[in-house]
Amino acid sequence: MSESRRAAEVGLHYLTTSAQLRRTVDEHLARGGVSLARTKILQVLARRGPVKQAQLAMELGLAARSITQAVEAMERDGLVRRTSDAEDRRAKVVTATEDGARALAAGETAGNEILRRIFGRLGPDQLDTLDELLAVIDATTTEARRVG
Repeated sequence: MSESRRAAEVGLHYLTTSAQLRRTVDEHLARGGVSLARTKILQVLARRGPVKQAQLAMELGLAARSITQAVEAMERDGLVRRTSDAEDRRAKVVTATEDGARALAAGETAGNEILRRIFGRLGPDQLDTLDELLAVIDATTTEARRVG
């Protein structure tokens, strides 16, 4: 088997495993009260504090429309609050509520539990190797996106 064909097979295996892992983590986060997508939004807000909706979309690599829909749903559920920006009334500033902070904490606890259960089966050397390999894949993916 050629090296490029093997690389493609391993790449597809990685994508399949990654999708399965994402679904599993998302299910556990949801049991904790918040989806993976909502957790990512709440994590940015916890780290940065109130942020403009456009900046939130950019930081998460999402389209403005996608973040608008997600934030509107989260606002309806009481997880975030949106206000007009003082300098640009058209821009919306998103802030996590106390309910949002509690949902984030519960979700992260559930997510960390399943990640420890899955990745805890690997030994320290295996975790280090996996981390190194993921760094290479991440850098190569970033480079490939820039080149197009």
